[in-house]
Amino acid sequence: MFWSASTVAAAHLRAAPAGSTGSPSLDDATEKATNAAGWVQENWGTWLTSGLQILLIIVIAVVLRHVIRRTITKLIERMNRTAAAAQGTALGGLLVNAERRRQRSEAIGSVLRSVASFVIMGTAALTVLSVLQINLAPLLASAGVAGVAIGFGARNLVTDFLSGVFMILEDQYGVGDEIDAGVATGTVIEVGLRVTKLRGPNGAIWYIRNGEVKRIGNLSQGWSTAAVDVVLAADQDLQRARDTITAAGAEMSKSEPWNEQLWEPVEVLGLSEVHLDTVTLSVAAKTMPGKAAGVERELRWRIKRALDAAGVHLAPRPAPDEKEELPAADPTATIAAPSALNNPTSPQAEATEPLAAAPKSAK
Repeated sequence: MFWSASTVAAAHLRAAPAGSTGSPSLDDATEKATNAAGWVQENWGTWLTSGLQILLIIVIAVVLRHVIRRTITKLIERMNRTAAAAQGTALGGLLVNAERRRQRSEAIGSVLRSVASFVIMGTAALTVLSVLQINLAPLLASAGVAGVAIGFGARNLVTDFLSGVFMILEDQYGVGDEIDAGVATGTVIEVGLRVTKLRGPNGAIWYIRNGEVKRIGNLSQGWSTAAVDVVLAADQDLQRARDTITAAGAEMSKSEPWNEQLWEPVEVLGLSEVHLDTVTLSVAAKTMPGKAAGVERELRWRIKRALDAAGVHLAPRPAPDEKEELPAADPTATIAAPSALNNPTSPQAEATEPLAAAPKSAK
């Protein structure tokens, strides 16, 4: 092949008109063609080897990325199926929130897939550049400087992302939990890596950046406490009131659906406040997480009816303070008393001397 190329070049030069200026001679053209063919013949093996190495690296990276991402996806699907199966049981429906587990597992799977893709493809790209004998030191230095610049410019985004990752990994809260995030309070409807969605008590949806959350109060983990204060008149029989409230709580704990939401008997803790005309009884009960508000409302209803039936009276609501009526202002209070100097015939006016006129200055 190389011999035929040199022959064609020699024939082309031989056909050129003799005596033409500026055209290379036959020997020069033959030498250049021979040198080019020799250079290609010397390096084609290296090129072929490098090409095969690059192709093998790319194939291995793509296959490995696909296998790892598929493995992570299968693992997440198995976790979701386990949570869905547990949701159908009585104990699982009480302790496991399938939607919460699903979103948490999906978020973790998304993070793992992204990290795996970045590591595998980044390693493959660096390996290809090393096969091409490209110096990676300046490239890595430039990438480091660019990463620092991007980190400073998007530090809020990075903070939100990292905070979201740790919140999900630590399972600080999930879908269906009632939380107090400081800036807003409500029920979690979606947990993301950057923002968390809350539905407030009035129905408003709050979008909270994970990096802005400094503290989290989860009201739905473990158990909740329903607390009710009963204000009685000071002259009422406290022991009778205590027995009445205890009986009302016991009756409530036996009726549906409060028998599942009340985890411990209703307990009268005692007097929390004592005033001259009122006393305050503190009543508490341990409830299912997130059910304290409903239990408190029902408990107040039952306590009020039980106390009325037992003849124990609540303290009357204090009347609003009546403002003391001030007397009407005297309209003549701002008028000055008459002066004797106002009458020119009075002895005081006659005894006064007029002011002397100022002397005129000489011009």
